[in-house]
Amino acid sequence: FVALFVFQLPFPFVVITAGIIGFTGGHLKPDAFLPLSDSHPGPVSLSQESRESPTWTRGIWVTTICLLLWWTPVAVAGLLLGWQSILVSEAIFFSKAAMVTFGGAYAVLPYVAQQAVGQFRWLSAPQMVDGLGLAETTPGPLIMVVLFVGFIAGWNHPQPLTPVAMATWGALMTTWVTFVPCFMWIFLGAPHVERLYGNARLGSTLAAITAAVVGVVANLSVWFAAHVIVRNGRPDFFAIAVGLLVFAGMTRWKWNVVPVVIGSGLAGLVHQLLW
Repeated sequence: FVALFVFQLPFPFVVITAGIIGFTGGHLKPDAFLPLSDSHPGPVSLSQESRESPTWTRGIWVTTICLLLWWTPVAVAGLLLGWQSILVSEAIFFSKAAMVTFGGAYAVLPYVAQQAVGQFRWLSAPQMVDGLGLAETTPGPLIMVVLFVGFIAGWNHPQPLTPVAMATWGALMTTWVTFVPCFMWIFLGAPHVERLYGNARLGSTLAAITAAVVGVVANLSVWFAAHVIVRNGRPDFFAIAVGLLVFAGMTRWKWNVVPVVIGSGLAGLVHQLLW
């Protein structure tokens, strides 16, 4: 949390450093870096097909096919629109984000917000907050916020196409380069799952990364809250009141998230209409 919030260090650096700490600590002081798998009730049972020993030939074929699928659209965009176009920039950035999606959407989205808003200036902080809020209203995965970011980035930087065309292609490119690398890891790693399960060194590495992700999620919470409760340099007392009420309701009375989202949305609509 301190690395991200105070020193503004990039998310990939935090994840890699946590992994190194866990890997080294698991070797030097195993008791302090207990693998998460130690608490698992038993080994994972996989089908007979998954027990087959993976081969180098299979790994090379999977990697080659996935890399071609991954980078061919990027090369086409670069050749047609130029290597400095927003599509190529989005492809490279979200490819990097896809490589470090440890901890899920709540972990990687602070990195996306930090870079898309602060460094690239593809969209404003209020627009990023709107995208996060929009994602919270749906039952789909929160990681689809990247599609929203890709769309808005293309809309704000449409040259040489129209805003609608560039935004649409930006959303498609962003989604493509976010998910294709994930499938590559799945196809490459699935045959090794049983062999890696119970590996103490790997377990200590992932335990440290998981601990770091707690700080990463806390950073997103603080960033999100700072841009929600303060609007145009002034505190938004309505947002503060709703936030405190929902926090109390979900922690003390265990409110369900569905009525919370619907009720909060209706409260915001009424507040907007009346004030």
